[in-house]
Amino acid sequence: MRLTSFTDYGLRVLIYVAAQPEGRATIAEIAAAFAVSENHLTKVVHFLGKSGYLHTTRGRGGGLRLARPADHINVGEVVQRAEGVVVAAECFEPGSSACVIAGGCRLQGALAEAVKAFHAVLAQYTLQDMIANRASLIRVWNRALPRSAA
Repeated sequence: MRLTSFTDYGLRVLIYVAAQPEGRATIAEIAAAFAVSENHLTKVVHFLGKSGYLHTTRGRGGGLRLARPADHINVGEVVQRAEGVVVAAECFEPGSSACVIAGGCRLQGALAEAVKAFHAVLAQYTLQDMIANRASLIRVWNRALPRSAA
């Protein structure tokens, strides 16, 4: 299974904010650290705010902060909210499958089991687990930033 870029960026934003020593970051900082579009991150941050993972504050002194402690943000939950219903193959979409063996195929059951296992593994981790190597993450981000921003 492959995560959408939206979910990938959402996880990156949460990891970045959680790893910051002051617990605060801006969209511009995150975009620079990951070399991604600020416009795209704005949409991701909006979703994370509406979903209760981030507090967002506009203006001077504003930025992003976690809405709850990192050990209370479950990675599996974030992925499920961001991805929505996972369609592992076209046969999972009622009425739109063109597969001629859909009625007797056992692949659909195996794929459903695989998706369930994928989510079960992610549910074992919190955001706190993802930032256990905080110092290493910060070093990587500092190397990735342009000299003037670092």
